Amino acid sequence: MAALIHSNLPGLTLLSKGKVRDIYATSSPDHLLFVASDRISAYDVILQNGVPDKGKILTKISLFWFDKLKDIVPTHFVTADVDAMPQEVRQYKEQLDGRAMLVRKAKVIPLEAIVRGYLTGSGWSEYKKSGTVHGIPLPAGLPESAKLPEPLFTPSTKAEQGAHDENISPAQAAELIGAELYARVAAAAVRLYTEAADFAASRGLILADTKFEFGLVPGADGADELLLIDEALTPDSSRYWPAAAYAPGGAQPSFDKQYLRDWLTASGFRKGLESGPAGHEGEGWVMTPEVVEGTRKRYLEAYEMLTGQKP
Repeated sequence: MAALIHSNLPGLTLLSKGKVRDIYATSSPDHLLFVASDRISAYDVILQNGVPDKGKILTKISLFWFDKLKDIVPTHFVTADVDAMPQEVRQYKEQLDGRAMLVRKAKVIPLEAIVRGYLTGSGWSEYKKSGTVHGIPLPAGLPESAKLPEPLFTPSTKAEQGAHDENISPAQAAELIGAELYARVAAAAVRLYTEAADFAASRGLILADTKFEFGLVPGADGADELLLIDEALTPDSSRYWPAAAYAPGGAQPSFDKQYLRDWLTASGFRKGLESGPAGHEGEGWVMTPEVVEGTRKRYLEAYEMLTGQKP
């Protein structure tokens, strides 16, 4: 089974190529084509090989959450039916089926909207040093993976491709995008997280944290309308833990990319060594077949637990 590393749509204009998604213009000035490849990244670095069907699984999970959470904030999603997309897109149905979305074009808000319900990852690293997360003081003595007293909105910068996102304080984020818009984004992100975490809990999953992205489109009343864009609550953008195994005081087994990160670290990867281990400079990092399969298995299991369905 081959992974789709790069989409190939020669009749369309490629606007941008992200860590996972390729974004194309369409004949509609109001719509874009999002294509979820099987690329995978860790520590902001794209691995050389991909995970077969990952893009399709991510798309299914996003569609599931877009529908479930649509009453909280509207989304950019229009259709995943290739036959309902513009004519120039339909010719690539075989390549796009299951991994493409037609979406509304929006002005992207330059903020990663991260919500944390548990003390882990970079939040835990900061807390150990200063007792804070993104500069927000927390109670003393919390163990790793502890449930936080309430979900925290902890923004980061939205870095350009190849650069690293930077954790910032709420005050810095409000200065970056304006206090009024910041308040709207923070409120929407926390509501989305809370609703999703409650549902995930009913499926035996803990949603430890997640990252949302938002955009703006002109509203009917002339004011900008806030949209949830990009992906939603996938293992790429979220940390899911099996509730049955939860034990605060250390790292948790995970359905997200932590498995891949752990393998990279054990293989000698570190920040600043993005191109590959000693003797492989310039070739990049390549996952072993076992790591590819282990990662794919975790994505599939997360989808099945969330939706109760087979992909």
